[in-house]
Amino acid sequence: QVQLLESGGGLVQAGGSLMLSCAAAGRDFDMYVMGWFRQAPGKEREPVAAISRGGSFTEHADFVKGRFTVSRDNAKNTVRLQMNSLKPEDTAVYYCAARRGSWTGAMRRSNYDYWGQGTQVTVSS
Repeated sequence: QVQLLESGGGLVQAGGSLMLSCAAAGRDFDMYVMGWFRQAPGKEREPVAAISRGGSFTEHADFVKGRFTVSRDNAKNTVRLQMNSLKPEDTAVYYCAARRGSWTGAMRRSNYDYWGQGTQVTVSS
């Protein structure tokens, strides 16, 4: 089992940057595929990015490619999401998630077993 805690959200102007962090408590962090999802008011939770257990593979949603980058540090039990060139439509609660399984289906919300409580990101125009 793993407990996840996100941090780094806040209010930023359009064009600005934020780095989200997710700290994992528990054993075997390097056995988990990690993902970032987001949910805007009135919308479904959607995948943003995912990273494989060792960090060799990453995937980013089309709407963040070239702007967001996911990374992890297994020595520190941490996964990060660097967000640049933020847009008002990026406003959402951002969630960190973990799954103990293969890389296949890493961008599918239903494949994840553990979730953090989320951190609010608000981008003003």
